[in-house]
Formats: sequence, C-alpha cells, structure tokens
Amino acid sequence: MFSHLSSGKLNFSILKESARRELLECLDRCVGTKALIWDDNLTGPFGLIAEYALLKEHDVTRMFPLKPGHLPQTTVQNVVFFCRPRLALMELIAENVLKEEAGAGSKKEFHVFFVPRKTLLCERKLKELGVYGTFATIDDYSLEMYPYDSDLLSMEMEDSFKDCTLYEDYTSLYDCAKALMTVQALYGVIPYIHGKGQHAKHVCDMVLRMRLELGGTEVQIVPQIDSLLLLDRSVDLLTPLATQLTYEGLIDEIFGINHTIVQLPPEKFASSSEAQGGASAFSTELRKIVLNSGEELYAEIRDKNFNAVGQVLSRKAKAISAQFEERHGAKTVGEIKKFVSKLPYIQAAKESLGNHTSIAELVKEVTDSSEFVGCLHTQQEFMNGVDTDKVHPYVEDCISKQDPLTKVLRLLCMQCAANNGFKPKVMEFYKQEIIQTYGFQHAITLNNLEKAGLLRVQGNKTYPALRKGLRLIVEDVSEQNPTDASYVYSGYAPVTVRLAQFLARPGQGWRSVENVMDLIPGPKIEVAQEIPAGLKKKRSSVSSLQSDEEKKLMLVFFLGGVTYAEIAALRFLSHQDDSTTEYIIATTKIINGDSWLNSLMEPMQLVPIAEMQ
Repeated sequence: MFSHLSSGKLNFSILKESARRELLECLDRCVGTKALIWDDNLTGPFGLIAEYALLKEHDVTRMFPLKPGHLPQTTVQNVVFFCRPRLALMELIAENVLKEEAGAGSKKEFHVFFVPRKTLLCERKLKELGVYGTFATIDDYSLEMYPYDSDLLSMEMEDSFKDCTLYEDYTSLYDCAKALMTVQALYGVIPYIHGKGQHAKHVCDMVLRMRLELGGTEVQIVPQIDSLLLLDRSVDLLTPLATQLTYEGLIDEIFGINHTIVQLPPEKFASSSEAQGGASAFSTELRKIVLNSGEELYAEIRDKNFNAVGQVLSRKAKAISAQFEERHGAKTVGEIKKFVSKLPYIQAAKESLGNHTSIAELVKEVTDSSEFVGCLHTQQEFMNGVDTDKVHPYVEDCISKQDPLTKVLRLLCMQCAANNGFKPKVMEFYKQEIIQTYGFQHAITLNNLEKAGLLRVQGNKTYPALRKGLRLIVEDVSEQNPTDASYVYSGYAPVTVRLAQFLARPGQGWRSVENVMDLIPGPKIEVAQEIPAGLKKKRSSVSSLQSDEEKKLMLVFFLGGVTYAEIAALRFLSHQDDSTTEYIIATTKIINGDSWLNSLMEPMQLVPIAEMQ
C-alpha cells in the first residue's frame, strides 16, 4: 500500500515506519480495549501513517471524531484522545471526560496524546477545567511530518503562515526545526543550508542551536541529502494566487485534494448498470479517489500541463485496447497462460484510465467556461505587468456581479503583488467596493491581508526587475513538450522554483543572480554544517564508486505552504537530462489560492439586533 514511498532517491517509508512504531508504542501503553477520539484535523493525515486494520491488532475497537457533548456509548477499557495542542480542543476533551465520568456506564481510563507535542498552556487549561488528574497518560506523539509521496513531505499545519505573519506566533517554526532534526536523525546531517526570508533564518538558527544542544550525541549516519533550501512563502506571494495549470494542480483548484484523496461527483463514475438505470440509479455518495505515484498513469500525467493530458490518455487507451486484442492471437496453452497472468494488470490499467478520463472531463467542463478563461486571462496580464497600476475593469466587474469573494481577493492580491502595492486611491477604491458589496464583516479579512503583505500601498517597483532577472515570463512555452519549468503556469515560472534552479547551478549558485536576490524580501542564508570527519571520508569513498554524473539531492522546504504547480516544476527540473540536482520537497502545508486566502479570512459574526436587546 505504501510502496510508492520507497521508490524515490530518499526512502520515505523509513519515516513512515518510524511514525507507525511510535504510534503503536503510544497505544500499547494503554492496556486493554481502546476507543480512539480524533481531532478532526488529524484523521486524514493519520491515514497516511496507519490503516484501521493495524490499529485493530492493538486492541482499538472504536474510533470517533472529537466533538462537544457525550462520547458515544462503548464498553472499552480505555478512551484515548489524539489532538493538536489547541486550547479550544481542551474544552471539548474536558466536556467529553466530565460527562463520561458522570454517566452510569463502566469506568474507563482516559489518555491524551498531543501531536506533535504537549504545551504548558494546554496542560494548564486541563487543570483549570478540573480534568487534568483524571488522565492516566498525558504525553506527546511527536509526529511532525507526513509522507505524501516518494519526494513529498507535509507537516499539515494549515495556520502556519497566518500565525507567523498576523500574530507573530512562531510555534510552527519551532516545529519545522524539530521536523528537520528528525530528518537529519534518519538520513544524516545535511552539509549545506541555504535559505531566503526571515522565517527561514529563524528555522535555520533553531536547527543549529538544537544540534549544539545534542553535544555530539547524534546518530552517525552518512548524509543522504546534500543540501537544504529553506524558502519563506513571503519571498513569493504571487505564485500561490495564480491558477495552477497542471493536471494535479487543477484537480486541487476545482475539487480540493486532501491528504492525497479527492472527492468527486459520482455521475461520471457510474457503472454500466447505473447508467442504464437512469438518474435515479446513481449513487449520491461522492466518489473518493486516492492520488499518488503508486498509480502508474497518475504518476505520468499529474505534473503535465492540462492541455497535454488528453493526448496521453488517448495513447494509453489505444495501448490497453491492443493488449486486450492479444487474447485473439493466443493459440497455445503457454500463450494463453501468459495472457491470463497479465490480465489483472490490464484490468487495473483500464480502471485507472476510466477514472482519469472522467476526472479530465470534469476539469475540462470548468476550464472551457468563459468565467475560467476570463479570470485566467486577467491573471496572465498581471503576471506580465499589464494594467496593474490602476483599477482593473475585470476585477471591478467581478465585484459588481458579486462573484465569490475568494476569487475577487485572489485577483486583487495578485494585482497588488505584480505592482508592488497599490496607489492609495486604488487601494481605497477596492476596499470600499468590497465592504459595500460583500458587507462590513469582511473588514477584518482586508486588515489581515494588509498585515500579511498581500494588500499594501505601493513601495519600490521591484517586480519588473525580478521578472527580467529571474526569467519569470517565458514566451511561447510548449505545454505538450516543455523545455522550461514555466509550463506549469503556461508561461510563468514561480520565483521559488527559479531560486532553487539557480542555486543548483554548479560553481555559481546564487552568485549569478546576486543583484536580483536583494530585491527579494528577507535575509539570505548560507551555512555549512559541521560533519564528523569519518562520515566525510565514507561519503567521498561512496561517491568515488558511483558515477560522476550522479545527481545531488536537495531538500526544498517551503515555510508557509507550497502549491502542486511548484512541486510539478521542481519535479520537472529533477528529470531534465542536464540537471545536476534532484529535488525533494517538504512543506508546512500544500495550498492553493483559495485555501491560502481562506486561512487568512475572518468575517465577523453578525448578531441579529433582537439577540442584542
């Protein structure tokens, strides 16, 4: 089930196994039958670590979401809570425990494990609520990173960018540093650390301090990762706002991919019997499909520009059809046996093709709409620096039609980023239009966007120089057979991807774009970590046995979120014949424009006048 995690240059199944082992150790500390109570935000990520069948082997008989009120009736001996360290969740847990204790059922032992670690504030809150002494166990489950794929890790911290930029709460950065220490414990100390941005500097400083605190007691492992690149989301605010144009990116934009699972309308996936039965025969339940590189077809098409996907699907359909036709040519027993042995693979390939053909049709319905085309055209104008310094008629039109607020805010923030801020009159006009059209309750959201630097008054115009110096815009990029990473946005290359690309240049690094680096906000980081001489010798002896052309491995860590299009662009660079570097990606959260802005939106709750009297 998790074989796709070990197919990359770095074996992420080691990370998963380590997390599973610690989870089972936590469960085995609670002797007897168990009911697990999950914080909703952890249920999806935990599915990437352990399946229910494994939990059942360790006496887990029931699982429930954490919610207010009574716990569901159960006869288990232990109730085990897994939750993030959030004060609001402590109130839910206390309510569950107190009502269970007051009930007439059998007495149970209570345990709580905080993911990734417990905090003093949460422990104090449990004491205030009068339940701290009720717990037989209060401990950490130090799971920081979830392996998504053979080259992708996520910490699933949806509020990291918000906490750091709005509230100056850097707890998530500490968790990032701890996660990197875990990576180094499993895969060896990373020799070189590079980075850009203030938060990147914080994380780098904490990692170096944590290593000093270990006092040379680290596990002695030959380094498997050659360098680490830490990137603040704030160094490139434009990219997440643009509509992703890769297959995987568009699925996320339109339907949302959560923990490698997408939920889709069932009509396109109807079986032949349902299709014959008409609309009444369709299942109303959303179709869940797992998306990872364990599926051969998806691994091939996920990073392609959507305009190139149809051609691949057509070619696959012909190949599968030809494989099925082979049965007519099977005459001897040996030939028939050979065909039968291939049949499960052919049938699985056919099912996969059917699924992705249906998904592509659903995506195409959206991308062919005039609304999508108009929005994309405006975004591409902004990325090219066209009409960014005045009120844009398309944005004004969207506001007057009361299009979804997230769509309007994405366009506004994108225009602002491409223009390095708005003129005061333009800024006031947009804010006034939004408040009058969508309601004054969104004033806090606008304030949040200003705090995060997504809406601001115009400063120095650096974007044109950045666009030219990093070659962000590429004319006539081929979507079918791309030669540049800009294909993921049909002609625009993310700043973050260009930074990784220039850093990997042999003998040059960022020196070749020194004048442009100063235009990007935040300090630049270049640190060489000390590695024991014995490990250095082992590394050189290993290297001498391998091909001179072996690619170096760079871990690119996005602090504040990364899009699937940026991931696709880095994979594209890894697979180039002339590339000297292979990239693996880690992030606090996989985001798209809508999910990123939604994390910053805080509409005030309107209270009816009758309730106020």
